[in-house]
Amino acid sequence: MRKPKIIFFDIDGTLIDMQKKRITPLMLSTLHKLQANGIRLAIATGRSPMTVPLEEFPGVQFDMMLTFNGSYCYDKDRVLFASPIPTEDIRTLRRNAAALGRPMCLATESRLAADGTDADLADYCAIAKIPVPIAEDFDALAAGKVYQIMIGGRAEEYGRLMQDVHGAKIAAWWDRAMDIIPTAGGKGTGIAHVLAAYGIDKADAMAFGDGNNDLEMFGAVGTGVAMANGSDALKAAATDICGACAEDGIYHYCVEHGLIEA
Repeated sequence: MRKPKIIFFDIDGTLIDMQKKRITPLMLSTLHKLQANGIRLAIATGRSPMTVPLEEFPGVQFDMMLTFNGSYCYDKDRVLFASPIPTEDIRTLRRNAAALGRPMCLATESRLAADGTDADLADYCAIAKIPVPIAEDFDALAAGKVYQIMIGGRAEEYGRLMQDVHGAKIAAWWDRAMDIIPTAGGKGTGIAHVLAAYGIDKADAMAFGDGNNDLEMFGAVGTGVAMANGSDALKAAATDICGACAEDGIYHYCVEHGLIEA
């Protein structure tokens, strides 16, 4: 296999097992070895910058972060791409969510703020090991730059929630909740901006993911590798499939393809 110049990693279900909520020692060692081999490492996640668990990756220096499903991307020196949800769409989504009886959590560059909670939203936040951040200044934050909205819900609620919304879309990676991001966002869009900023060709980029919100990511890189625990749709779109996250699938894939030594 041709050595990639950069690898993009989803976090939950890819680097970190959804049940254990911890990175394994072997996966951490894999990241260290890839970086030592001169490969740039990037996070591509639906999480906010505040909830990326950097403490799980001691000794790893990620070259860039694609957060909010690619709506806010940055490296250590600069913001590479930022695309907030249109304010009018936020107002519409608030009305639609209220009609469904669904609270929402807004994500700005530096804050998370919710207008209430329910079981699905609480469990969603628990994945990032945080409580639902109910905020008294929710209205003020909703009028500013919002890069992502998190709402508990099922697929049958998508249509009603997105009614009359024109500048935002759903990026779903879990069957009990959804991320809403700007239409101009998405992991694929974020990756395209990162590759352009660093002068890296698509063919020299690789990505590992497990959820449907990684579909656009796979379209933006030369090699998209789906986890065995990933969605059927993502595995169908993948260039290749590796073992499950819980079984250190990325480590074994990298060894088998000569990206690192065992």
